[in-house]
Amino acid sequence: MNHDVAVGVLGQYNRNLRLIGQAFSAAHIVARGNSVQIEGEAEEVDQLERLFAKLVEVAQGNHVPSPEEVRYLIAQVRDGEDLAGLLTDVVQVTHWGEAIRPKTVGQRHYVQAIRDNDVVFAIGPAGTGKTYLAVATALSALQRGQVKRIVLTRPAVEAGEQLGFLPGDIFQKVNPYLRPLYDAIYDMIPATELDKHIQTGRVEIAPLAFMRGRTLNHAFVILDEAQNTTHTQMKMFLTRLGFGSKAVVTGDITQIDLEGRPSGLVEVQEILAGIPGIAIVHLDRRDVVRHPLVKAIIEAYERNEMERKAQGGEAEAT
Repeated sequence: MNHDVAVGVLGQYNRNLRLIGQAFSAAHIVARGNSVQIEGEAEEVDQLERLFAKLVEVAQGNHVPSPEEVRYLIAQVRDGEDLAGLLTDVVQVTHWGEAIRPKTVGQRHYVQAIRDNDVVFAIGPAGTGKTYLAVATALSALQRGQVKRIVLTRPAVEAGEQLGFLPGDIFQKVNPYLRPLYDAIYDMIPATELDKHIQTGRVEIAPLAFMRGRTLNHAFVILDEAQNTTHTQMKMFLTRLGFGSKAVVTGDITQIDLEGRPSGLVEVQEILAGIPGIAIVHLDRRDVVRHPLVKAIIEAYERNEMERKAQGGEAEAT
């Protein structure tokens, strides 16, 4: 490997190499110039060869792996997971040249499911890239001419807060609910380009209620925050799909704000299970790619929920 690739693999000041050495303490790893020598037990040597081969592949794709990404690859190698596509499958390139790519096994399966199916449900906690990767895939499809427009929608449900009457016209009233979709797309294309797409109808961002009665042909449709859809709303949305279209439905079933009403996203997993052309992808805390504390927070809430359920079961038993 050349010098630039070696820097990407080993990290600045050998930062990545130190992480790898700590994780594989029984092995002897020596980096000399642009080569790496490994000695140790056969299983660890095999794991390290897979790891370094992957890091070389990533670095050759002009991506410098972060310490978090190296830690994740180490964990996947330790678990015997397939590393194909991780950090190398570019979904979309932002207007400033940053490549958007799956960073976890779950995200890779998610992106591939979108490519292979017309309807995909992505269910998982915050920070797993559900909406971001869906928007990136939609923009890529639009730019390649695979679809004629993108439709982004979410239900206008307040997250446990009473916001009262909002000022302005209908678009100003619903804009706060749609802001996360704008944030995701602004990360990928300039604001002026998005404004032009909205004016020409190539990109539409609207609340779910605006979908009733429509047929969406040759469109990439994303329903975000779908855990807050009712049974009727979910059925209404899914039956909008026209010819040459894809639909991606994302949501976190641990954050439902419907106040006792059943969630359409929870129900749909059983109703549509096993239908060809429909994929249901479950992401979890291992797929969180936000601040490291987000993963710790999710784990803490999961433990708390399990403890509460256990206590509730004990109370019923007594």
